[in-house]
Amino acid sequence: MSMATDAFVNQMAAAEPWPENAILFQPLKGEQILLSDNASCLAVQAFLRMCNLPVQVICRANAEYMSPSGKAPFIHVGNHVVSELGPIVQFAKAKGHSLTDGLNEIQKAEMKAYTELVNNMLLTAELYIQWCDDSTSAKITRSRYGSPYPWPLNHILAYQKQWEIRRKMKAIGWAGKTIKQVHEDVDRCCQALSQRLGSQPYFFTQQPTELDALVFGHLFTILTTQLTNDALGEKVKNYENLIKFCRRIEQNYFEEQDRESALSSASGCSRGLSTK
Repeated sequence: MSMATDAFVNQMAAAEPWPENAILFQPLKGEQILLSDNASCLAVQAFLRMCNLPVQVICRANAEYMSPSGKAPFIHVGNHVVSELGPIVQFAKAKGHSLTDGLNEIQKAEMKAYTELVNNMLLTAELYIQWCDDSTSAKITRSRYGSPYPWPLNHILAYQKQWEIRRKMKAIGWAGKTIKQVHEDVDRCCQALSQRLGSQPYFFTQQPTELDALVFGHLFTILTTQLTNDALGEKVKNYENLIKFCRRIEQNYFEEQDRESALSSASGCSRGLSTK
Protein backbone atom coordinates (compact mmCIF):
# COMPACT_ATOMS: atom_id res chain seq x y z
CA MET A 1 0.00 0.00 0.00
CA SER A 2 1.39 3.40 -0.98
CA MET A 3 1.77 6.24 1.52
CA ALA A 4 -0.94 8.21 -0.29
CA THR A 5 -3.35 5.26 -0.19
CA ASP A 6 -2.50 4.60 3.46
CA ALA A 7 -3.16 8.24 4.33
CA PHE A 8 -6.49 8.12 2.48
CA VAL A 9 -7.58 4.97 4.33
CA ASN A 10 -6.63 6.56 7.66
CA GLN A 11 -8.59 9.68 6.75
CA MET A 12 -11.64 7.61 5.83
CA ALA A 13 -11.34 5.57 9.03
CA ALA A 14 -11.05 8.70 11.16
CA ALA A 15 -14.22 10.13 9.60
CA GLU A 16 -16.33 7.27 10.98
CA PRO A 17 -16.88 6.54 14.68
CA TRP A 18 -16.26 3.06 16.03
CA PRO A 19 -19.52 1.14 15.46
CA GLU A 20 -21.33 -1.05 17.94
CA ASN A 21 -21.41 -3.94 15.46
CA ALA A 22 -17.65 -4.38 14.89
CA ILE A 23 -16.66 -8.03 14.43
CA LEU A 24 -13.45 -9.89 15.20
CA PHE A 25 -12.93 -13.12 13.27
CA GLN A 26 -10.73 -15.94 14.54
CA PRO A 27 -10.37 -19.74 14.08
CA LEU A 28 -12.68 -22.14 15.93
CA LYS A 29 -11.90 -21.85 19.63
CA GLY A 30 -12.58 -25.32 20.94
CA GLU A 31 -11.01 -27.71 18.49
CA GLN A 32 -9.06 -25.81 15.82
CA ILE A 33 -7.20 -22.74 17.06
CA LEU A 34 -3.49 -23.21 17.74
CA LEU A 35 -1.27 -21.70 20.42
CA SER A 36 0.14 -18.89 18.26
CA ASP A 37 -3.22 -17.87 16.78
CA ASN A 38 -4.89 -18.02 20.17
CA ALA A 39 -2.20 -15.72 21.58
CA SER A 40 -2.60 -13.24 18.72
CA CYS A 41 -6.40 -13.25 18.99
CA LEU A 42 -6.33 -12.74 22.74
CA ALA A 43 -3.83 -9.87 22.34
CA VAL A 44 -6.18 -8.06 19.95
CA GLN A 45 -9.17 -8.65 22.23
CA ALA A 46 -7.20 -7.30 25.19
CA PHE A 47 -6.17 -4.21 23.22
CA LEU A 48 -9.76 -3.47 22.16
CA ARG A 49 -10.99 -3.92 25.73
CA MET A 50 -8.26 -1.59 27.00
CA CYS A 51 -9.53 0.99 24.49
CA ASN A 52 -13.13 0.24 25.55
CA LEU A 53 -14.03 -0.55 21.94
CA PRO A 54 -16.90 -3.05 21.54
CA VAL A 55 -16.39 -6.04 19.28
CA GLN A 56 -18.23 -9.30 18.70
CA VAL A 57 -16.00 -12.35 18.38
CA ILE A 58 -17.02 -14.79 15.67
CA CYS A 59 -15.15 -18.02 14.98
CA ARG A 60 -14.82 -19.35 11.46
CA ALA A 61 -12.97 -22.45 10.36
CA ASN A 62 -11.59 -20.51 7.41
CA ALA A 63 -10.73 -17.31 9.27
CA GLU A 64 -7.10 -17.58 8.13
CA TYR A 65 -8.20 -17.64 4.50
CA MET A 66 -10.68 -14.79 4.99
CA SER A 67 -8.00 -12.52 6.45
CA PRO A 68 -6.42 -9.97 4.07
CA SER A 69 -2.96 -10.88 5.39
CA GLY A 70 -3.62 -14.61 5.68
CA LYS A 71 -3.24 -14.40 9.44
CA ALA A 72 -5.74 -14.37 12.31
CA PRO A 73 -7.34 -12.44 13.79
CA PHE A 74 -8.91 -9.72 11.70
CA ILE A 75 -11.64 -7.18 12.36
CA HIS A 76 -14.50 -6.01 10.19
CA VAL A 77 -15.38 -2.44 11.13
CA GLY A 78 -17.80 -0.62 8.83
CA ASN A 79 -16.31 -0.90 5.35
CA HIS A 80 -12.84 -1.75 6.65
CA VAL A 81 -11.18 -5.13 7.13
CA VAL A 82 -7.94 -5.01 9.15
CA SER A 83 -5.80 -7.94 10.30
CA GLU A 84 -3.20 -8.44 13.04
CA LEU A 85 -2.49 -6.36 16.13
CA GLY A 86 -0.15 -3.72 14.66
CA PRO A 87 -2.46 -2.56 11.86
CA ILE A 88 -5.48 -2.79 14.19
CA VAL A 89 -3.69 -0.50 16.68
CA GLN A 90 -3.04 2.01 13.88
CA PHE A 91 -6.63 1.74 12.67
CA ALA A 92 -7.96 2.43 16.17
CA LYS A 93 -5.54 5.35 16.51
CA ALA A 94 -6.90 6.86 13.28
CA LYS A 95 -10.30 6.83 14.95
CA GLY A 96 -8.95 8.65 18.00
CA HIS A 97 -8.35 5.66 20.26
CA SER A 98 -4.73 5.38 21.42
CA LEU A 99 -3.06 3.87 24.47
CA THR A 100 0.29 5.60 23.91
CA ASP A 101 -0.59 9.30 23.99
CA GLY A 102 1.07 9.61 27.39
CA LEU A 103 4.41 8.20 26.22
CA ASN A 104 7.34 10.31 25.08
CA GLU A 105 9.36 9.49 21.97
CA ILE A 106 11.99 7.52 23.90
CA GLN A 107 9.33 5.40 25.55
CA LYS A 108 7.61 4.79 22.22
CA ALA A 109 10.91 3.63 20.70
CA GLU A 110 11.50 1.34 23.67
CA MET A 111 7.99 -0.04 23.40
CA LYS A 112 8.59 -0.80 19.72
CA ALA A 113 11.79 -2.66 20.62
CA TYR A 114 9.99 -4.84 23.18
CA THR A 115 7.19 -5.47 20.71
CA GLU A 116 9.74 -6.76 18.22
CA LEU A 117 11.28 -8.91 20.96
CA VAL A 118 7.95 -10.57 21.70
CA ASN A 119 7.16 -11.15 18.03
CA ASN A 120 10.65 -12.41 17.19
CA MET A 121 11.00 -14.65 20.23
CA LEU A 122 7.67 -15.72 21.73
CA LEU A 123 5.64 -15.87 18.52
CA THR A 124 8.46 -17.62 16.65
CA ALA A 125 8.90 -20.08 19.51
CA GLU A 126 5.19 -20.87 19.46
CA LEU A 127 5.29 -21.52 15.71
CA TYR A 128 8.41 -23.69 16.10
CA ILE A 129 6.87 -25.80 18.86
CA GLN A 130 3.63 -26.25 16.92
CA TRP A 131 5.12 -27.24 13.59
CA CYS A 132 8.81 -28.18 14.05
CA ASP A 133 8.66 -30.22 17.24
CA ASP A 134 7.77 -33.67 15.92
CA SER A 135 5.90 -34.77 19.03
CA THR A 136 3.72 -31.66 19.21
CA SER A 137 2.97 -31.53 15.49
CA ALA A 138 2.02 -35.21 15.39
CA LYS A 139 -0.04 -35.34 18.60
CA ILE A 140 -1.67 -31.89 18.57
CA THR A 141 -1.00 -29.46 15.75
CA ARG A 142 -1.86 -31.26 12.53
CA SER A 143 -5.07 -32.80 13.87
CA ARG A 144 -6.30 -29.49 15.31
CA TYR A 145 -5.38 -27.45 12.26
CA GLY A 146 -7.19 -29.79 9.88
CA SER A 147 -10.09 -30.65 12.20
CA PRO A 148 -12.82 -28.60 10.43
CA TYR A 149 -12.14 -30.21 7.06
CA PRO A 150 -12.94 -33.67 5.62
CA TRP A 151 -10.33 -36.26 4.66
CA PRO A 152 -8.04 -35.90 2.74
CA LEU A 153 -8.25 -32.09 2.75
CA ASN A 154 -7.51 -32.00 6.49
CA HIS A 155 -4.17 -33.73 5.96
CA ILE A 156 -3.28 -31.74 2.84
CA LEU A 157 -3.85 -28.37 4.51
CA ALA A 158 -1.98 -29.38 7.66
CA TYR A 159 1.07 -30.61 5.77
CA GLN A 160 1.03 -27.52 3.55
CA LYS A 161 1.05 -25.30 6.63
CA GLN A 162 3.81 -27.33 8.25
CA TRP A 163 5.95 -27.03 5.12
CA GLU A 164 5.33 -23.27 5.05
CA ILE A 165 6.34 -22.77 8.69
CA ARG A 166 9.39 -25.03 8.44
CA ARG A 167 10.55 -23.11 5.39
CA LYS A 168 10.17 -19.88 7.37
CA MET A 169 12.16 -21.33 10.28
CA LYS A 170 14.94 -22.28 7.91
CA ALA A 171 14.99 -18.75 6.46
CA ILE A 172 15.37 -17.10 9.87
CA GLY A 173 17.91 -19.58 11.22
CA TRP A 174 15.65 -21.48 13.61
CA ALA A 175 15.43 -24.77 11.71
CA GLY A 176 18.57 -26.18 13.33
CA LYS A 177 17.53 -25.36 16.89
CA THR A 178 16.61 -28.01 19.43
CA ILE A 179 13.48 -27.74 21.54
CA LYS A 180 15.72 -27.07 24.53
CA GLN A 181 17.30 -24.09 22.76
CA VAL A 182 13.86 -22.74 21.90
CA HIS A 183 12.78 -22.99 25.54
CA GLU A 184 15.98 -21.14 26.52
CA ASP A 185 15.09 -18.38 24.05
CA VAL A 186 11.66 -18.10 25.66
CA ASP A 187 13.27 -17.91 29.08
CA ARG A 188 15.58 -15.08 27.98
CA CYS A 189 12.63 -13.20 26.53
CA CYS A 190 10.66 -13.62 29.76
CA GLN A 191 13.66 -12.47 31.76
CA ALA A 192 13.91 -9.28 29.69
CA LEU A 193 10.18 -8.64 30.05
CA SER A 194 10.29 -9.33 33.78
CA GLN A 195 13.16 -6.91 34.28
CA ARG A 196 11.40 -4.19 32.29
CA LEU A 197 8.13 -4.68 34.15
CA GLY A 198 9.70 -4.75 37.60
CA SER A 199 7.12 -3.89 40.26
CA GLN A 200 5.02 -1.72 37.95
CA PRO A 201 1.45 -2.75 37.10
CA TYR A 202 2.15 -2.24 33.39
CA PHE A 203 5.25 -1.84 31.25
CA PHE A 204 5.39 1.94 30.85
CA THR A 205 2.76 3.78 32.83
CA GLN A 206 -0.01 3.17 35.33
CA GLN A 207 -2.20 2.43 32.31
CA PRO A 208 -1.64 -0.33 29.73
CA THR A 209 -0.43 0.07 26.17
CA GLU A 210 -0.61 -2.28 23.19
CA LEU A 211 2.64 -3.86 24.45
CA ASP A 212 0.79 -4.98 27.58
CA ALA A 213 -1.97 -6.45 25.40
CA LEU A 214 0.59 -8.28 23.25
CA VAL A 215 2.57 -9.71 26.17
CA PHE A 216 -0.61 -10.73 27.97
CA GLY A 217 -1.94 -12.51 24.89
CA HIS A 218 1.18 -14.64 24.55
CA LEU A 219 1.97 -15.33 28.20
CA PHE A 220 -1.62 -16.06 29.24
CA THR A 221 -2.05 -18.43 26.30
CA ILE A 222 1.22 -20.22 27.05
CA LEU A 223 0.15 -20.64 30.67
CA THR A 224 -3.30 -21.99 29.81
CA THR A 225 -2.64 -24.15 26.73
CA GLN A 226 -2.07 -27.88 27.15
CA LEU A 227 0.90 -29.13 25.12
CA THR A 228 2.72 -32.46 25.16
CA ASN A 229 4.55 -31.32 28.31
CA ASP A 230 4.67 -28.33 30.67
CA ALA A 231 8.19 -27.14 29.80
CA LEU A 232 7.08 -23.98 27.97
CA GLY A 233 4.65 -22.88 30.67
CA GLU A 234 7.20 -23.55 33.38
CA LYS A 235 9.53 -20.98 31.81
CA VAL A 236 6.88 -18.30 32.30
CA LYS A 237 6.01 -19.48 35.81
CA ASN A 238 9.58 -18.73 36.90
CA TYR A 239 8.74 -15.01 36.84
CA GLU A 240 6.29 -14.09 39.56
CA ASN A 241 5.74 -10.53 38.36
CA LEU A 242 4.73 -11.79 34.91
CA ILE A 243 2.19 -14.17 36.47
CA LYS A 244 0.75 -11.28 38.51
CA PHE A 245 0.74 -9.13 35.38
CA CYS A 246 -1.34 -11.69 33.49
CA ARG A 247 -3.74 -12.04 36.38
CA ARG A 248 -4.07 -8.25 36.66
CA ILE A 249 -5.10 -7.85 33.02
CA GLU A 250 -7.42 -10.85 33.19
CA GLN A 251 -9.17 -9.33 36.21
CA ASN A 252 -9.25 -5.70 35.02
CA TYR A 253 -10.18 -6.20 31.40
CA PHE A 254 -11.98 -9.52 31.19
CA GLU A 255 -13.49 -10.53 34.52
CA GLU A 256 -14.52 -7.03 35.63
CA GLN A 257 -15.92 -6.14 32.21
CA ASP A 258 -17.80 -9.39 31.94
CA ARG A 259 -18.13 -11.04 35.34
CA GLU A 260 -20.82 -13.48 34.28
CA SER A 261 -18.48 -15.23 31.84
CA ALA A 262 -14.81 -14.37 32.10
CA LEU A 263 -13.10 -14.20 28.73
CA SER A 264 -16.48 -14.83 27.07
CA SER A 265 -15.45 -12.92 23.97
CA ALA A 266 -12.56 -15.37 23.56
CA SER A 267 -14.73 -18.46 23.90
CA GLY A 268 -18.28 -17.54 22.96
CA CYS A 269 -17.93 -17.94 19.22
CA SER A 270 -20.33 -18.77 16.46
CA ARG A 271 -19.02 -21.52 14.21
CA GLY A 272 -18.82 -22.68 10.63
CA LEU A 273 -17.35 -21.73 7.31
CA SER A 274 -17.99 -18.23 6.01
CA THR A 275 -18.41 -17.61 2.32
CA LYS A 276 -18.07 -13.85 2.65
